[in-house]
Amino acid sequence: MNAFDDHHPPRPDLVADCVHCGFCLPTCPTYVLWGEEMDSPRGRIHLMRQGLDGEPLSDSMAQHFDRCLGCMACVTACPSGVRYDRLITDTRQQVERRHPRTRRERLLRAAIFGLFPYPRRLRLLRGPLRAYRASGLRRLVARTKLLPRLAPSLAALESLAPRLTRPERLPRRLPAVGTRRALVGMLTGCVQRAFFPDVNAATARVLAAEGCEVLILPERQGCCGALSVHNGRDAEARRFARALIDTFEGAGLDHFVVNAAGCGSALKEYGELLADDPVYAGRAAAFAARVRDLSELLVELGPVAPRHPLPVTVAYQDACHLAHAQGVRAQPRALLAAIPGLTLREIADPELCCGSAGVWNVLNPEPAAELGERKARDVLATGAELLVTANPGCMMQIAAAVQRIGATIALAHTAQLLDASIRGLDVEQLLRTASRPSPTGSR
Repeated sequence: MNAFDDHHPPRPDLVADCVHCGFCLPTCPTYVLWGEEMDSPRGRIHLMRQGLDGEPLSDSMAQHFDRCLGCMACVTACPSGVRYDRLITDTRQQVERRHPRTRRERLLRAAIFGLFPYPRRLRLLRGPLRAYRASGLRRLVARTKLLPRLAPSLAALESLAPRLTRPERLPRRLPAVGTRRALVGMLTGCVQRAFFPDVNAATARVLAAEGCEVLILPERQGCCGALSVHNGRDAEARRFARALIDTFEGAGLDHFVVNAAGCGSALKEYGELLADDPVYAGRAAAFAARVRDLSELLVELGPVAPRHPLPVTVAYQDACHLAHAQGVRAQPRALLAAIPGLTLREIADPELCCGSAGVWNVLNPEPAAELGERKARDVLATGAELLVTANPGCMMQIAAAVQRIGATIALAHTAQLLDASIRGLDVEQLLRTASRPSPTGSR
């Protein structure tokens, strides 16, 4: 049986664009880890060509595709403009539909995708997580060191769970402060909504302070489909996308604002995701054209809210799906640099992924931990008091890695620093409300 069927196989013309120059190699996390040609972008494109030529979808071929983090650093590095993002998306949905997985893989993926794209189900975990930590059981589990050996994916999930803060309830609509400059919708997300509600609250306050009326509709929002589309679950992703479009389409929005990098990347590709849908194709393209990352929109609008000093040294971490997939790099840095008293420091090897990559760190816990610890050391080497990034997965991954190497640093979203500066909070208040690696008593 040929590797690919006729439902959106990787396009031969896009495959042919790769000249195998090797500029992608030093930016690819799996190639940096293992030095294997088939675990590089050009190696995977070679496998795609073999599949298009009639080779079967072997276990080995599927494994090399599965190992790709989808960080898209190769897209930024490629001098030929190869659309590896489009190629790996089309290839993943072929693998997901056509490659038989082991029972363990099926059960793990069923658990992941039965939980993470559903914010209400995620919220139900808050109580048990609080009890787990308060009981001291987490420290006991850490001391035994058995969980990583017996159930590495479960151990990865346990280590990633952030310290929970009291959720702030978001209204359906938040009025603009002063003259209204735009009507914007706001994505609350899944992991962001369940585990980082303070980031959503800060995002809404910043938008309102900058003259945006914010339509939130928290009771009606579901998943945007990012996790599904990035893992080849094509039909599921389209279902989530249609529902989100239906929720906000008739509201007359000027923009739809996202504060999570992976979600923003998926939303901006709704036109491609639903291109074959005769009912939604045009509507999806129109919706995608209004999507903006928070930092992107704030720079477009220009500041009106005064900034108060925040004398703090921060390191900024480029979330892959913000920097590489969306091309948003300068805007977050410009917003941070405009805060009086703030010192911004860059991280070494910023193009290399931290290993989060949606749920890649759960599916591949050992290499993800290696990438996370590499990133954690680069962050700590800056000497910054605070790490700033724009994706919940990055925050959890780096916090867990910092904890494993026995260090500590505060972590915050770009929105939280802007919110603190606009509200005139002092640095100690900011650092107290920032996320921190949760202590377990072990390294």
